[in-house]
Amino acid sequence: MLNENAFDTDEILDGIIAWAGVESPTHHTVGVNAMMDLAAGSLEDLGAETHRLPGHDGFGDVVKGRLAGGEGETGSGILVLSHLDTVHEVGTLDTKLPIRRDGDQVFGPGILDMKGGARLGIEAMRALQRAGVPSKLPVTYMFTPDEEVGSPSSRARIEEEAKKHKYILVPEPLRPWGDVVTGRHAIQRFFVRTHGAPSHAGLTKAQGRSAIAKMAQLISTIEAMTDYDRGTTYSVGTVHGGTFVNVVAVQCEAQVLCVAPNDELLEEVREKVHALAGEEDGVRIEIEQSVVRPVAYPHEKTMQLYEVGRGLAEGIGLEFGHCQSGGGSDGNFTGALGLATLDGLGVGGAGAHTFGEHLLVSTLVPRCRVIAGLLETLE
Repeated sequence: MLNENAFDTDEILDGIIAWAGVESPTHHTVGVNAMMDLAAGSLEDLGAETHRLPGHDGFGDVVKGRLAGGEGETGSGILVLSHLDTVHEVGTLDTKLPIRRDGDQVFGPGILDMKGGARLGIEAMRALQRAGVPSKLPVTYMFTPDEEVGSPSSRARIEEEAKKHKYILVPEPLRPWGDVVTGRHAIQRFFVRTHGAPSHAGLTKAQGRSAIAKMAQLISTIEAMTDYDRGTTYSVGTVHGGTFVNVVAVQCEAQVLCVAPNDELLEEVREKVHALAGEEDGVRIEIEQSVVRPVAYPHEKTMQLYEVGRGLAEGIGLEFGHCQSGGGSDGNFTGALGLATLDGLGVGGAGAHTFGEHLLVSTLVPRCRVIAGLLETLE
């Protein structure tokens, strides 16, 4: 395993900051593809055979790069799986979340989730190459454009690629309490739509049926379904409705994200949300079940991979606990396929998806060393 001197904290941080400086919210295809340009360039610098798959359904491209293992080995190997889209809208960098450093903390949009970890995967291989230490297995990098909205355009590509590999490493952020991730809860999305009846809001309000008013009631009902003790959560994330302020709203739509720790509770979540459909007070309620991330349980192959990582981490004095975690990841897909998947290998920090998002500089080299150790030793 490479020693600490093989890694340069400032160099790693500079690379992360450069990537965080490109705003790439999922639906900003230009920004996402600008990130894909940077990723492709980094892979080419490593000498990887690089391919770019055009995006579809309005999403950005996918970039893959492959490096042969020791002695030119080209068979089943290691997949390093990262996403380059974020949840922060264009303009966040200049307003609510500029890149700045405060001691050990470096703030920026997507710097924790997950541009920091995506860069660690690159930097780990760069350190191995500089030291003249080959990986035993071939290594493939895959960068995706739409993880933050459930990976609707890339799931099939992820699953197809993952099946070709023996191990999957996902450098999503380290859990805030310090664990890596050996399993993921299910994530289910829904569209909830209300359909009312219009009327003039000033003259004949009583004759209308407000889709927005009914949605407001439904939001309270949905949020109240959350049961933290059982690990099921229901969150209304977006709401859109109405046409003119002087017209009783005839339509409203909300997106709901639900989390469940196992398949039984996932089915219960679905039943509860679908039970909201029908008609109340003259307003029709429609439920559409949308993209899902399946439960990824901490199965035997994943736990064997975890034990390898734990041994490497403990060898450098690093704690390496594990958990099944909420918060979706493309590791949901690979873990659910029964593939050895070690997730949450990225940088430490806090505030993901908020205007306080930051990484901890002190975690960069230790976590990069673990990834490099896995790339070097897995066989």
